[in-house]
Amino acid sequence: MLPVACGGCGVDDEPWCSACDALLGPPWRCESRAGRLDLMGAPGGLPVWTVADCVGPVRAAVLAWKDHGRRDLTRPFAAALVAAGEELADVLGPGEVLVVPAPSTPASRRRRGGNLVDDLAAALAAGLRSGGCPARSSPVLARRGGDQVGLGTRARWLNLTGHVRVRPRDRARLAGRCVVVVDDVLTTGATVVACRTVLEAAGAFVAAGVTLASTPPPGARPASGPSDPCGSAARVVEETLRGLA
Repeated sequence: MLPVACGGCGVDDEPWCSACDALLGPPWRCESRAGRLDLMGAPGGLPVWTVADCVGPVRAAVLAWKDHGRRDLTRPFAAALVAAGEELADVLGPGEVLVVPAPSTPASRRRRGGNLVDDLAAALAAGLRSGGCPARSSPVLARRGGDQVGLGTRARWLNLTGHVRVRPRDRARLAGRCVVVVDDVLTTGATVVACRTVLEAAGAFVAAGVTLASTPPPGARPASGPSDPCGSAARVVEETLRGLA
């Protein structure tokens, strides 16, 4: 009996309208937006795919999902990650992939009823399996400290440094594993860098990142969509894996 509105544009009587759903497209690479990723020194850079620009209705929906209790948006967001996984399966396979969600702080989990990124990681793993790439998701990382909201590039990095760790019970099984890190939004890249650092310290190799959305740099126009969703990206993944083998 309660009124419902689209989590993106606010149109009445639809929790997620078709116009907003159309903004979640095929995966496209967005790592050039995040300067922090350049510090990692991976051959050719670390590929990061996303399915949307974090502007307008998508940004409103992500905020509603994370901070205003709109858990009903998990379904369309997860569907977009399933579709992305199906398209990226040939790039990230054929070996088994461990999909690792970026961790949230205990305070965030209490406020939101869990780590919402776990659902995105599970959806991406399902999509990869559907596309023929063996994959499963596992929340092997933990985090303490404060949230990243409202922080600049340097502050985000300092807020994460030393605060992300591999859960002790999961450390032994990471050796030699191919990992994809999943997060909700790519902004500065600090979260992906922090996750990659501790995963590789445990013996894994991080082949790529995948996010639901990506924030354009200040003054930049939103991306128009994927110009090369797989092609050159597949070569970058191959170079990354060879360099880390």
